[in-house]
Amino acid sequence: MATYKEAGVNIEEGYRTVNLIKDHASKTFTTGVLNNLGSFAGMFELPKYNNPVLVSGTDGVGTKLKVAFDMNKYDTIGIDCVAMCVNDILCHGAKPLFFLDYIACGKLEGEKAADIVKGVSNGCIDAECALIGGETAEMPGFYKEGEYDIAGFCVGIVEKDEIIDGSEIESGDMLIGIESSGIHSNGYSLVRKLVTDLDEDFNGEKIGNVILTPTKIYVKLVLELMKKYKIKGMAHITGGGFYENVPRMFKGDYKAVINKDSFNVAEIFKHLMSLGVEEDHMFNTFNMGIGFVLCVNAEDSKNIIKDIEKMGDRAYEIGYVEAGGKGVCLR
Repeated sequence: MATYKEAGVNIEEGYRTVNLIKDHASKTFTTGVLNNLGSFAGMFELPKYNNPVLVSGTDGVGTKLKVAFDMNKYDTIGIDCVAMCVNDILCHGAKPLFFLDYIACGKLEGEKAADIVKGVSNGCIDAECALIGGETAEMPGFYKEGEYDIAGFCVGIVEKDEIIDGSEIESGDMLIGIESSGIHSNGYSLVRKLVTDLDEDFNGEKIGNVILTPTKIYVKLVLELMKKYKIKGMAHITGGGFYENVPRMFKGDYKAVINKDSFNVAEIFKHLMSLGVEEDHMFNTFNMGIGFVLCVNAEDSKNIIKDIEKMGDRAYEIGYVEAGGKGVCLR
């Protein structure tokens, strides 16, 4: 008699995996969580807001996963998945409330799946949001054994009259760039083409580990700044680099003028450039060392940078807003 296990799906391993990940998820539970894992749906009670707006975002990790497979390291890509979602909704002033993940594989291995969810849990703790559910799908014949895919979905909240949409941006506003932790989670198809030996030494460490450095989560830092300063616009520097993402914060006919010598280009990007990528293409593909950009009043800029540094991050005045024309001008 044919069985599901003979078809390649191990239900018992699925049960074991759920038990392995429950502890990771429970560490993220915040006040609004109403039920434990195992229900058909996650439930979350909204905090008290006058006119709440829910803000949602979904994303994956892309081909950075391939590096994780090759390095046999699975405990950080979950952080990337959370970061890509929460940093996006943060751009509109939203505080993340809860997160759900989706993991798919060819053959389920409980420890690897648990490592991935451990990363998701760590990312949620950093973003102060709850991991209230998810799905793990075993799909033999669709994915190669040993390979996984992961995607996530985040919901956040913001008062309607506090939504940041770029409508108050004006000429002369300053652009502050907050340092990234590395490549983050974009451009890895190019990275993998350039870096063919993941065991290669890079400043005393395997380059594979360097390019697996998880994406920085900016939630706590930026929400603290929003309590004290007027933040007019924000951009998460993801795929498309500076050219695509910075203009997304503008509603009007404005241009971002950015001084590319105003911040430290991370060493990993200098290395990638040395392997044959033109500088302009680098800025159109990677974050180049700046993972998040704030648009603020000029008179607040230096104090904001001081506060960012007090909270343990590095930031720079990277440019300003100019009326007329659209896009980004790198100087």
